Amino acid sequence: MVADRRELLGFACVGLLAYAVDLGLFTCLRGPAGLGPLTAKALSFVAGCAVAYAGNALGTYRHTRTRGLRPCAVFLAVNAAGAAVQLLCLAVSHYGLGLTSQRADTVSGAGIGMFLGTILRFWGTRTLVFRSGSGSADRTGSWNGTSGGRVGSWTG
Repeated sequence: MVADRRELLGFACVGLLAYAVDLGLFTCLRGPAGLGPLTAKALSFVAGCAVAYAGNALGTYRHTRTRGLRPCAVFLAVNAAGAAVQLLCLAVSHYGLGLTSQRADTVSGAGIGMFLGTILRFWGTRTLVFRSGSGSADRTGSWNGTSGGRVGSWTG
């Protein structure tokens, strides 16, 4: 149970850092660099995904020892699916329900959409990208598949 909280805390910390990189880069690319909104968002999304992957691979899930391009590609796909959930929530609210104010867009996209997208990202990252051994079925509820915790965790 404590290990699951540590995993969630590590995932959340990495996610906050990746979100800050995404938002900061988007703001710079949109403002001083003068790029269009879609180009700026695409570039900032890729940078945020790179930070999230590195943080999760080197921190939260470092015990899994993933190698090669497959985990990176799956991680990008999981994050794209999370972004699609956010966009879907925004589209349903804005176009389907007719809630067109900036506040409604923020609540649906950055609030509800972010919450649901983060659940999907956590599940996908944990089970599809950084799985231990032959999959998540052999886990005993701890970080490394044993009854003990993960030794040397950067999250505590």
